[in-house]
Amino acid sequence: MIPIVLRFSVAILLSSSALMLRAQTKAAVSPANSASAPEAVRTAPGQSAASDEFVIGPGDILAINVWKETEMSRVVPVRSDGRISLPLIGELQSGGLTPRQLEAEITKQLRDYVAEPAVTVVVQEIHSRNINVLGMVNRPGSYPLAKTMTVVDAIATAGGFRDFAKQKSIYVLRQNPDGTQSRLPFNYKEAIKGLKPAQNVKLQPGDSIVVP
Repeated sequence: MIPIVLRFSVAILLSSSALMLRAQTKAAVSPANSASAPEAVRTAPGQSAASDEFVIGPGDILAINVWKETEMSRVVPVRSDGRISLPLIGELQSGGLTPRQLEAEITKQLRDYVAEPAVTVVVQEIHSRNINVLGMVNRPGSYPLAKTMTVVDAIATAGGFRDFAKQKSIYVLRQNPDGTQSRLPFNYKEAIKGLKPAQNVKLQPGDSIVVP
């Protein structure tokens, strides 16, 4: 009887030791998992960096916010020379920068005046990347070029054609870097049939689509 009781007691002790070991192992692993979670959260914003590709230009309206600095936070227009004016900093080049790059530049300039400045830049209105759709369309006017847009996209944005529009004689007027102007012909009838797809060009800021 005694050996049986002894074996039973040893079995209980071994089971208890195994349970304690598993509990200690779980406790040791849990902190590491908890520590890695914030790192994943910190790196997540980098995945949205592609959404910050917009380049600021003249005429755009920027909302600049400096955390806990209400006198520094304001809405400013980008002047024709691409510059903006801010308190303490003064004149600052913003044209040609993305909002993220401008945030970094303002933060750098403010470090002489503000401890650990936290800056955000939001483009409230886009006026630097406009195209014009003119002539025989339902809604002629100027439209923001906030994404990739072709001639067909622009015509659709302007509400399509009016009666008697010359759909085979459309053209795009484009300013060249040397100051000259190019005229790019576009035949809507061919484009919608998939003919000569190269004529359905991607539009650039300042392009004018003329529908006779």
